[in-house]
Amino acid sequence: QVQLLESGGGLPQPGGSLRLSCVVWGFTFCEYSMRWYRQAPGKERELVAGDVEGRTTYADAVKGRFTIYRNNAKNTVILQMNDLKSEETGVYFCDAWGTGGNYWGRGTQVTVSS
Repeated sequence: QVQLLESGGGLPQPGGSLRLSCVVWGFTFCEYSMRWYRQAPGKERELVAGDVEGRTTYADAVKGRFTIYRNNAKNTVILQMNDLKSEETGVYFCDAWGTGGNYWGRGTQVTVSS
């Protein structure tokens, strides 16, 4: 059974850091592209960062502050977020995309507030 489980959300202050993790089960992790999305209150889900066939991509607003990386041995993808801004509050979702389909986790809440 395919599962994606995000963790690491919290209540950082503006300028703070947070590291999100997504661990997966049920498919061959190294064969899938992995992405992180954010859904802010009242807004559509938007792509934050991705690891697509070994190449990393980032939304313009997070370049230089966020880093996505994966540990294939642990079936885990990480999103390191630095210098967080209040507008980056939202639920962060992990997404796996490959030949077997597209799978989502349930998300982890990040609230950036002083």
